[in-house]
Amino acid sequence: MLLRVHGQQRSALQSMHARWKSRLVSGRCFSSNGGSLSRQATSNDHDMLYNSANVSPPLDCDVVVIGGGHAGCEACSAAARAGANTVLVTQKLDTIGEMSCNPSFGGIGKGILVREVDAMDGLCGRMADLGGVQFRILNRSKGPAVHGPRAQVDRVIYKRNMLETLESYPGLTLKAGSVADILLERRADIDGQALKVFASQDSGSAQASSTVTGVRLESGEIIRARKVVITTGTFLGGEIHIGLKAFPAGRKGEAASIGLSKSLKDAGFRLGRMKTGTPPRLDGRTIDYSRMPRQLGDIPPTPFSFIHDCVPHADNQVVCYQTRTTPAAHDIMRANFDKSIHIRETVRGPRYCPSIESKIKRFSEKQNHIVWLEPEGLPEHTDTVYPNGISNTMPEDIQVQFLRQIPGLENVTMTQPGYGVEYDHIDPRELKRNLETKRVNGLYMAGQINGTTGYEEAAAQGILAGANAGLSAVHCATNSNADPPQLVLDRSDGYLGVLIDDLITRGVEEPYRVFTARSEYRLISRADNADLRLTRRAAELGLVRDPSRLARLDAVEADMASAQALLERVVLSPNGWQSKFGSGVQVCQDGQPRSALDMIRMGFLRDDVWTGARDPENI
Repeated sequence: MLLRVHGQQRSALQSMHARWKSRLVSGRCFSSNGGSLSRQATSNDHDMLYNSANVSPPLDCDVVVIGGGHAGCEACSAAARAGANTVLVTQKLDTIGEMSCNPSFGGIGKGILVREVDAMDGLCGRMADLGGVQFRILNRSKGPAVHGPRAQVDRVIYKRNMLETLESYPGLTLKAGSVADILLERRADIDGQALKVFASQDSGSAQASSTVTGVRLESGEIIRARKVVITTGTFLGGEIHIGLKAFPAGRKGEAASIGLSKSLKDAGFRLGRMKTGTPPRLDGRTIDYSRMPRQLGDIPPTPFSFIHDCVPHADNQVVCYQTRTTPAAHDIMRANFDKSIHIRETVRGPRYCPSIESKIKRFSEKQNHIVWLEPEGLPEHTDTVYPNGISNTMPEDIQVQFLRQIPGLENVTMTQPGYGVEYDHIDPRELKRNLETKRVNGLYMAGQINGTTGYEEAAAQGILAGANAGLSAVHCATNSNADPPQLVLDRSDGYLGVLIDDLITRGVEEPYRVFTARSEYRLISRADNADLRLTRRAAELGLVRDPSRLARLDAVEADMASAQALLERVVLSPNGWQSKFGSGVQVCQDGQPRSALDMIRMGFLRDDVWTGARDPENI
């Protein structure tokens, strides 16, 4: 049910305020500011609430964030940094920061997103550094524009650190609960017929017919807020598939959000369906690693966060192993395609992270596919191994047969079967560049609800949506008629700008993920300069709390200015450069004197030739 307050029908008594303020908080919750969170609504309260006028009910907070996944963690912390009194509502507090699928962060393109989130004082990069158990820079042999920082992360450490950080985050309250409805106030000039017209508008021309005023939990509690951010991930109308079995869930063992999905439909949003999957989990003690190639981490490891010089587990990084599927394993899958409802083509799955069933069907000529065996954490925390590359939704017995045809897994024990998830998403073309919806003022969305896939894409959307919701809510409290400050990025600003632009202009037909090839500015939007691109900009909006981050940025910028001045002072003729560096430099014999900076820009002077030359006297 979608709850609306009709602007022309408000007529509540002033005494309602005192009664609502006196309500006690129910449910398990943590508050870092000591404030009350919500009120238990009675039937009489509802009658007064939705037929009230003259005076609106008091606010419980500035911003409500729904969902405690990667988008939700970044959204609630960003809103709090913006100065908004923020409440994070999630089904279970102990699953905040849960890594539902692979135990890793980063990769090609994705690692740059993590760096961009960190540059704006986000959390995921720091948490990944603290819990990282193997670090690698992918594409290191290529240019820096396509370097991809990546880390294997201990699930236990990551989740524990994220929860502890959010519990003590200033301005943020955590509350356990499931949201059933979004509370909306309809525009005074919108009647029932006009609302149908608004709901029928296509995504590109959608107009706001209402304004969000809060949320109602399944328990009946009401949380009043100026802004709401939805980050429900795969829980929105989620349905898990294992073989021919299907049941409502957003993650194994956790309930789906059904009421919220209906609430969005009632508000006029057009929902689509997408699917994803996760592989079975294996007992590492039953795997024979003796015949498998090893993959070691980088020494020294490169942290994600610009404020970290090292990581805690640099000296005890775990080892990953590589194996491959076999024709016999493929035959088992082919013989049982009819036993899985998830591989139907009516719902689109991730093209760039396909299930093993999809690989076998699409690339039938291939005799094997790579499988990476990745420990899910340090040995003292878990023996579970994540077999990256073989997500599937076959019945449990078929999965075991398939696994035991893979070299090294002949005697493996499967601790959890792989499964697929179908879930609802909106058309992201219904969003503005600040991730506020066009149909409902004050309602923001981030993560898989917008049609993306991946922790990194979710976290990046979360920090932008949360920051903008927080900035707007704080601005509303000033009663100013001016437009609120907003964090809006375009394609030239970085991969987050590319991600948002692609979503709101092109929409999605399949789960969207970031690649370096998607950015026409990839030569300047690198992992190593995200702080130079975004930290100062976020700080100007009040989104950077850590003073050490700005101090480090000041030092980096000062060093770069000094180095640039040095390079500009060294000016030689073509013969001068040739005589100094010989074969280490390519010279254009046009008689034009050039500085060292010009030589590097034009590609005439290799980086390794310049190493060690710290002042002009060395030339």
